[in-house]
Amino acid sequence: MRRILITEKEFIPGVVLDKDAGIFELTGKACPENLDEFYDPIFRWLDEYSNDPNDITVFEVKLIYYNTASSKALLKILQKLEKLSTNGYKVKINWYYDAKDEELLIAGEDYAELIKIPFDFIQR
Repeated sequence: MRRILITEKEFIPGVVLDKDAGIFELTGKACPENLDEFYDPIFRWLDEYSNDPNDITVFEVKLIYYNTASSKALLKILQKLEKLSTNGYKVKINWYYDAKDEELLIAGEDYAELIKIPFDFIQR
């Protein structure tokens, strides 16, 4: 399965989706200009991954900022991961936040209430 590697830029999050290495992460600021163009390949990759996932999937969310549109895309990503869990695979979200950014922690806690998979909140 091909991997997705997107280098983090000013308003583009870094993305690593690598089944073989077991690395799944989003980093940086997520406010891409063209949402469909940016997120559709990620959604398609996750759909393909769900056909033959690893036994354990740990998804690292290391965002420092995301806009409303990206929050909806993030929810869709988390829902796809939740579906894996529903199908019997182990899935966990590591949600990183800065100690000074309570809003990001609260946002993660909100997602954790919506998505029925384990979240670990990790202070940077």
